[in-house]
Amino acid sequence: MAFIKYQHLERLGTQETEGILDGIAYVFYKIDGTNASVWWDEENKEICAGSRNRELSLGNDNAGFLAWTRDQVRLASFFHYYPHLRLYGEWLVPHSLKTYREDAWRNFYIFDVMDEDGNYLHYDQYKNLLDQEGLDYIPPIGMIINGNTDQIYQFLDKTGQFLIKDGEGRGEGLVIKNYDYSNKYGRQTWAKVVTNEFKILNHKEMGAPLIHGAEFIEQNIINRYCTDAFIDKEKAKLELDNDGWSSKLIPQLLGRVFYELIQEETWNFIKEFKNPTVNFKLLNTLCIKAVKARIGL
Repeated sequence: MAFIKYQHLERLGTQETEGILDGIAYVFYKIDGTNASVWWDEENKEICAGSRNRELSLGNDNAGFLAWTRDQVRLASFFHYYPHLRLYGEWLVPHSLKTYREDAWRNFYIFDVMDEDGNYLHYDQYKNLLDQEGLDYIPPIGMIINGNTDQIYQFLDKTGQFLIKDGEGRGEGLVIKNYDYSNKYGRQTWAKVVTNEFKILNHKEMGAPLIHGAEFIEQNIINRYCTDAFIDKEKAKLELDNDGWSSKLIPQLLGRVFYELIQEETWNFIKEFKNPTVNFKLLNTLCIKAVKARIGL
Protein backbone atom coordinates (compact mmCIF):
# COMPACT_ATOMS: atom_id res chain seq x y z
CA MET A 1 0.00 0.00 0.00
CA ALA A 2 1.06 3.57 -0.65
CA PHE A 3 0.76 6.63 1.58
CA ILE A 4 -2.74 8.13 1.78
CA LYS A 5 -3.17 11.53 3.42
CA TYR A 6 -5.77 11.67 6.19
CA GLN A 7 -8.85 13.74 5.45
CA HIS A 8 -9.21 17.29 6.72
CA LEU A 9 -11.47 17.69 9.75
CA GLU A 10 -14.08 20.33 9.02
CA ARG A 11 -15.36 22.78 11.61
CA LEU A 12 -18.73 22.08 13.13
CA GLY A 13 -21.14 24.80 12.11
CA THR A 14 -19.93 25.20 8.52
CA GLN A 15 -21.69 24.10 5.35
CA GLU A 16 -19.19 21.23 5.06
CA THR A 17 -20.66 19.65 8.21
CA GLU A 18 -24.27 20.80 7.97
CA GLY A 19 -26.52 17.97 9.22
CA ILE A 20 -23.77 15.85 10.78
CA LEU A 21 -25.61 15.83 14.14
CA ASP A 22 -28.74 14.37 12.53
CA GLY A 23 -28.98 10.69 13.37
CA ILE A 24 -26.39 8.85 15.47
CA ALA A 25 -23.15 10.75 16.04
CA TYR A 26 -20.15 9.51 18.01
CA VAL A 27 -18.26 12.19 19.94
CA PHE A 28 -14.54 11.54 20.43
CA TYR A 29 -11.77 13.29 22.33
CA LYS A 30 -9.49 15.38 20.12
CA ILE A 31 -5.87 15.31 21.29
CA ASP A 32 -3.07 17.70 20.41
CA GLY A 33 -0.19 15.76 18.90
CA THR A 34 0.97 15.27 15.34
CA ASN A 35 -1.07 13.41 12.73
CA ALA A 36 0.39 10.01 11.84
CA SER A 37 -0.46 6.83 9.95
CA VAL A 38 0.85 3.27 9.79
CA TRP A 39 0.44 0.52 7.21
CA TRP A 40 2.06 -2.71 6.07
CA ASP A 41 4.35 -2.91 3.04
CA GLU A 42 3.84 -6.45 1.74
CA GLU A 43 6.62 -6.21 -0.84
CA ASN A 44 9.34 -5.23 1.64
CA LYS A 45 7.75 -6.97 4.63
CA GLU A 46 7.94 -3.95 6.90
CA ILE A 47 5.84 -1.34 8.66
CA CYS A 48 5.58 2.00 6.89
CA ALA A 49 4.56 5.28 8.47
CA GLY A 50 3.46 8.73 7.41
CA SER A 51 2.97 12.19 8.84
CA ARG A 52 0.07 14.38 7.78
CA ASN A 53 1.52 15.12 4.34
CA ARG A 54 4.23 12.59 3.49
CA GLU A 55 5.63 9.11 3.90
CA LEU A 56 8.40 8.92 6.47
CA SER A 57 11.87 7.42 6.27
CA LEU A 58 14.40 6.80 9.02
CA GLY A 59 16.49 9.62 7.59
CA ASN A 60 13.50 11.97 7.38
CA ASP A 61 11.29 10.99 10.30
CA ASN A 62 8.66 12.99 12.18
CA ALA A 63 9.61 13.37 15.86
CA GLY A 64 10.90 9.78 15.81
CA PHE A 65 7.57 8.20 14.91
CA LEU A 66 8.76 5.73 12.24
CA ALA A 67 11.65 4.62 14.43
CA TRP A 68 9.20 4.05 17.27
CA THR A 69 6.89 1.90 15.12
CA ARG A 70 9.70 -0.47 14.15
CA ASP A 71 10.08 -1.51 17.82
CA GLN A 72 6.38 -2.11 18.46
CA VAL A 73 5.61 -5.82 18.72
CA ARG A 74 1.88 -5.16 19.05
CA LEU A 75 1.81 -3.25 15.76
CA ALA A 76 3.69 -6.06 14.03
CA SER A 77 1.20 -8.57 15.40
CA PHE A 78 -1.75 -6.46 14.23
CA PHE A 79 -0.42 -6.30 10.66
CA HIS A 80 0.30 -10.03 10.70
CA TYR A 81 -3.44 -10.59 11.03
CA TYR A 82 -4.70 -7.49 9.21
CA PRO A 83 -2.16 -6.47 6.54
CA HIS A 84 -4.90 -4.82 4.45
CA LEU A 85 -5.79 -2.22 7.10
CA ARG A 86 -4.31 1.24 7.61
CA LEU A 87 -4.17 2.94 11.01
CA TYR A 88 -4.54 6.69 11.51
CA GLY A 89 -3.85 8.33 14.82
CA GLU A 90 -2.12 11.00 16.84
CA TRP A 91 1.56 10.67 17.77
CA LEU A 92 1.50 12.49 21.08
CA VAL A 93 4.50 14.78 21.22
CA PRO A 94 4.40 18.31 22.69
CA HIS A 95 2.46 20.85 20.64
CA SER A 96 0.47 23.76 21.99
CA LEU A 97 -1.22 21.79 24.79
CA LYS A 98 1.27 20.79 27.50
CA THR A 99 -1.09 19.42 30.17
CA TYR A 100 -1.01 15.72 29.23
CA ARG A 101 0.11 13.17 31.80
CA GLU A 102 3.79 12.28 31.70
CA ASP A 103 3.03 8.65 30.82
CA ALA A 104 0.91 9.72 27.82
CA TRP A 105 3.72 11.25 25.74
CA ARG A 106 5.38 9.52 22.79
CA ASN A 107 2.57 7.09 22.22
CA PHE A 108 0.34 6.49 19.21
CA TYR A 109 -3.40 6.90 19.79
CA ILE A 110 -5.43 5.48 16.91
CA PHE A 111 -8.55 7.37 15.85
CA ASP A 112 -9.47 5.78 12.50
CA VAL A 113 -8.94 2.54 10.61
CA MET A 114 -9.18 2.34 6.81
CA ASP A 115 -9.58 -0.77 4.65
CA GLU A 116 -7.84 -1.48 1.35
CA ASP A 117 -10.70 0.11 -0.60
CA GLY A 118 -10.32 3.43 1.19
CA ASN A 119 -13.34 3.02 3.46
CA TYR A 120 -13.30 3.93 7.15
CA LEU A 121 -14.30 1.17 9.53
CA HIS A 122 -17.01 1.95 12.05
CA TYR A 123 -15.75 2.38 15.62
CA ASP A 124 -17.67 -0.72 16.71
CA GLN A 125 -15.79 -2.70 14.04
CA TYR A 126 -12.23 -1.59 14.70
CA LYS A 127 -12.43 -1.36 18.50
CA ASN A 128 -12.41 -5.14 18.89
CA LEU A 129 -9.52 -5.56 16.45
CA LEU A 130 -7.38 -3.05 18.35
CA ASP A 131 -8.34 -4.50 21.73
CA GLN A 132 -7.22 -7.95 20.60
CA GLU A 133 -3.70 -6.65 19.94
CA GLY A 134 -3.57 -4.26 22.89
CA LEU A 135 -3.22 -1.13 20.75
CA ASP A 136 -4.09 2.29 22.14
CA TYR A 137 -6.93 4.25 20.59
CA ILE A 138 -9.07 7.29 21.31
CA PRO A 139 -12.41 6.17 22.74
CA PRO A 140 -15.66 8.07 22.27
CA ILE A 141 -16.94 10.22 25.11
CA GLY A 142 -20.42 9.15 24.10
CA MET A 143 -23.08 9.09 21.42
CA ILE A 144 -25.91 11.48 20.65
CA ILE A 145 -29.02 11.10 18.52
CA ASN A 146 -30.23 14.17 16.63
CA GLY A 147 -27.94 16.31 18.77
CA ASN A 148 -27.42 20.05 19.09
CA THR A 149 -24.66 22.45 20.10
CA ASP A 150 -25.82 22.56 23.73
CA GLN A 151 -25.01 18.87 23.99
CA ILE A 152 -21.66 19.45 22.29
CA TYR A 153 -20.86 22.03 24.96
CA GLN A 154 -21.55 19.43 27.65
CA PHE A 155 -19.14 17.04 25.97
CA LEU A 156 -16.43 19.72 25.92
CA ASP A 157 -16.57 19.86 29.69
CA LYS A 158 -15.52 16.19 29.75
CA THR A 159 -12.45 16.44 27.52
CA GLY A 160 -10.16 16.77 30.53
CA GLN A 161 -10.91 13.15 31.45
CA PHE A 162 -8.67 11.63 28.76
CA LEU A 163 -4.86 11.75 29.20
CA ILE A 164 -4.98 15.20 30.87
CA LYS A 165 -3.35 15.71 34.29
CA ASP A 166 -5.85 15.97 37.13
CA GLY A 167 -7.01 19.52 37.66
CA GLU A 168 -5.41 20.84 34.46
CA GLY A 169 -8.62 21.73 32.65
CA ARG A 170 -10.02 20.59 29.31
CA GLY A 171 -8.40 18.79 26.42
CA GLU A 172 -7.98 20.18 22.92
CA GLY A 173 -11.52 19.56 21.77
CA LEU A 174 -13.86 17.10 20.08
CA VAL A 175 -14.24 15.13 16.86
CA ILE A 176 -17.77 14.23 15.77
CA LYS A 177 -18.30 11.22 13.49
CA ASN A 178 -21.59 10.17 11.97
CA TYR A 179 -20.77 7.01 10.04
CA ASP A 180 -23.96 7.27 7.96
CA TYR A 181 -23.34 10.90 7.03
CA SER A 182 -22.20 12.46 3.78
CA ASN A 183 -22.38 16.23 3.43
CA LYS A 184 -24.35 17.98 0.70
CA TYR A 185 -21.30 17.86 -1.55
CA GLY A 186 -21.28 14.06 -1.36
CA ARG A 187 -18.22 13.78 0.92
CA GLN A 188 -17.97 11.68 4.05
CA THR A 189 -16.38 13.98 6.57
CA TRP A 190 -15.92 14.39 10.31
CA ALA A 191 -16.49 17.58 12.28
CA LYS A 192 -14.21 19.16 14.87
CA VAL A 193 -14.70 21.58 17.73
CA VAL A 194 -11.58 23.13 19.26
CA THR A 195 -12.08 24.04 22.90
CA ASN A 196 -10.63 27.55 22.62
CA GLU A 197 -12.84 28.31 19.63
CA PHE A 198 -16.16 27.03 20.96
CA LYS A 199 -17.43 30.46 22.02
CA ILE A 200 -17.26 31.57 18.38
CA LEU A 201 -19.18 28.51 17.23
CA ASN A 202 -21.79 28.93 19.94
CA HIS A 203 -22.41 32.58 19.06
CA LYS A 204 -22.85 31.62 15.44
CA GLU A 205 -25.28 28.80 16.20
CA MET A 206 -27.32 30.91 18.63
CA GLY A 207 -27.69 33.72 16.11
CA ALA A 208 -25.72 36.33 18.05
CA PRO A 209 -23.77 38.68 15.80
CA LEU A 210 -20.25 37.36 15.40
CA ILE A 211 -18.82 40.65 14.17
CA HIS A 212 -19.99 44.03 15.40
CA GLY A 213 -19.70 47.32 13.57
CA ALA A 214 -18.84 48.15 10.01
CA GLU A 215 -15.74 45.98 9.73
CA PHE A 216 -14.52 44.87 6.33
CA ILE A 217 -14.73 41.29 5.11
CA GLU A 218 -11.01 40.59 5.48
CA GLN A 219 -11.15 41.45 9.19
CA ASN A 220 -14.24 39.30 9.61
CA ILE A 221 -12.36 36.34 8.09
CA ILE A 222 -9.41 36.85 10.43
CA ASN A 223 -11.67 37.14 13.48
CA ARG A 224 -13.58 34.00 12.54
CA TYR A 225 -10.80 31.70 11.35
CA CYS A 226 -7.36 32.99 12.37
CA THR A 227 -7.97 32.32 16.05
CA ASP A 228 -5.44 32.03 18.85
CA ALA A 229 -5.85 28.26 18.77
CA PHE A 230 -5.19 28.19 15.01
CA ILE A 231 -2.01 30.25 15.41
CA ASP A 232 -0.83 28.21 18.40
CA LYS A 233 -1.22 25.00 16.42
CA GLU A 234 1.05 26.21 13.61
CA LYS A 235 3.60 27.59 16.09
CA ALA A 236 3.69 24.22 17.85
CA LYS A 237 4.35 22.43 14.55
CA LEU A 238 7.31 24.71 13.87
CA GLU A 239 8.65 24.12 17.37
CA LEU A 240 8.43 20.38 16.81
CA ASP A 241 10.21 20.58 13.46
CA ASN A 242 12.99 22.76 14.87
CA ASP A 243 13.48 21.33 18.38
CA GLY A 244 12.07 24.42 20.06
CA TRP A 245 11.15 28.02 19.43
CA SER A 246 13.47 30.74 18.21
CA SER A 247 12.83 34.28 17.01
CA LYS A 248 14.45 33.19 13.75
CA LEU A 249 11.29 31.17 13.07
CA ILE A 250 8.98 34.20 13.12
CA PRO A 251 9.09 34.75 9.32
CA GLN A 252 8.25 31.07 8.77
CA LEU A 253 5.38 31.30 11.24
CA LEU A 254 3.93 34.36 9.52
CA GLY A 255 3.99 32.63 6.16
CA ARG A 256 2.82 29.29 7.48
CA VAL A 257 -0.24 30.63 9.28
CA PHE A 258 -1.40 32.50 6.18
CA TYR A 259 -0.75 29.45 3.97
CA GLU A 260 -2.79 27.17 6.25
CA LEU A 261 -5.55 29.77 6.54
CA ILE A 262 -5.94 29.83 2.76
CA GLN A 263 -5.43 26.08 2.37
CA GLU A 264 -7.90 25.01 5.07
CA GLU A 265 -10.48 27.75 5.36
CA THR A 266 -11.04 29.41 1.97
CA TRP A 267 -14.00 27.22 1.09
CA ASN A 268 -15.51 27.83 4.52
CA PHE A 269 -15.32 31.61 4.39
CA ILE A 270 -16.53 31.71 0.78
CA LYS A 271 -19.67 29.89 1.88
CA GLU A 272 -20.10 31.64 5.21
CA PHE A 273 -19.74 35.14 3.80
CA LYS A 274 -21.67 34.42 0.57
CA ASN A 275 -18.98 34.55 -2.14
CA PRO A 276 -17.24 37.72 -0.89
CA THR A 277 -14.76 39.81 -2.82
CA VAL A 278 -11.55 39.41 -0.84
CA ASN A 279 -8.40 41.52 -1.01
CA PHE A 280 -5.85 38.81 -0.28
CA LYS A 281 -3.03 41.29 0.15
CA LEU A 282 -5.01 42.97 2.91
CA LEU A 283 -5.99 39.59 4.33
CA ASN A 284 -2.30 38.65 4.55
CA THR A 285 -1.49 41.95 6.29
CA LEU A 286 -4.23 41.35 8.87
CA CYS A 287 -3.10 37.75 9.33
CA ILE A 288 0.45 38.92 10.06
CA LYS A 289 -0.95 41.44 12.54
CA ALA A 290 -2.94 38.72 14.32
CA VAL A 291 0.08 36.40 14.55
CA LYS A 292 2.34 39.14 15.90
CA ALA A 293 -0.25 40.06 18.51
CA ARG A 294 -0.53 36.44 19.57
CA ILE A 295 3.23 35.95 20.06
CA GLY A 296 3.69 39.33 21.71
CA LEU A 297 5.35 41.39 18.99
